[in-house]
Amino acid sequence: MSAPGLPWLPGATGQALATLCGVVEQAAGEVMVVYRQADVGQQTKADRSPVTQADLRADALIRRELERLFPEAEVVSEESLHGRTALPAGAHFLVDPLDGTREFIGRNGEFTVNIARIEDGRAVLGVVGLPVTGEVYAGAAGQGAWVWRDGTWTPLHAVAAPSGPDGRLRVLHSRSHLGPALQHWLHALPMPLQCEAAGSSLKFCRIAEGRADLYPRFGPTSAWDTAAGQCVLEAAGGRVVDRAGQPLRYQPGRELLNPDFFALGDAGLCAAIGLPPVAA
Repeated sequence: MSAPGLPWLPGATGQALATLCGVVEQAAGEVMVVYRQADVGQQTKADRSPVTQADLRADALIRRELERLFPEAEVVSEESLHGRTALPAGAHFLVDPLDGTREFIGRNGEFTVNIARIEDGRAVLGVVGLPVTGEVYAGAAGQGAWVWRDGTWTPLHAVAAPSGPDGRLRVLHSRSHLGPALQHWLHALPMPLQCEAAGSSLKFCRIAEGRADLYPRFGPTSAWDTAAGQCVLEAAGGRVVDRAGQPLRYQPGRELLNPDFFALGDAGLCAAIGLPPVAA
């Protein structure tokens, strides 16, 4: 069953967020069509990352629908950059039509469809859909975050850290990109850890719903990898910051690659993991 609108979020914001949820669900349907096929049409892009027919089909649908429904906002999508190397000025959408292509190819279910609306350098609306389960995470800056699951919308709230058993810090790391620098950093933390691997922007969503405390990411990611999940997490009370404790933002002219970042359910965790206090 498709997720209905968000009646407790009135006005243009609620309408826009519900519309984005609908687009994400349509794109998730395109992804699942390919997922059920024996041959997903895997190719290798110039940067040596994989791409499949699911990425391309979802990209075409999302771009078409966003350009029709929100003609005032440019669409920046991973699979149709057309030579773009920096973020545009003005309101725009950051789209990852299939985040976690390696997870998709590996058929472990941990891949997502991501759409974020960016205004004044900030992700103000974010939707993350999980095609395999049908779950939809949605967030609106300053107004809340919710997940559509088992036929109902449930509010999301990040929790105080550490929240694991025996005072352990629950840490998520990338299933496909756990490098030695991150492993060394984790080993140096002065607290017991409970670490778990997860794919795609699902990591932001798990922190937003209180199932984890921290997602540190060292190494390259792009704006479309983070914007939607960041919006959901921040709307649920969490934060996403760089090594200087500054909020991760998407200012006009900024390069598409992100700096290293930390997704936190509890901003007060910064001191415990050696970061400056989170900036306002």
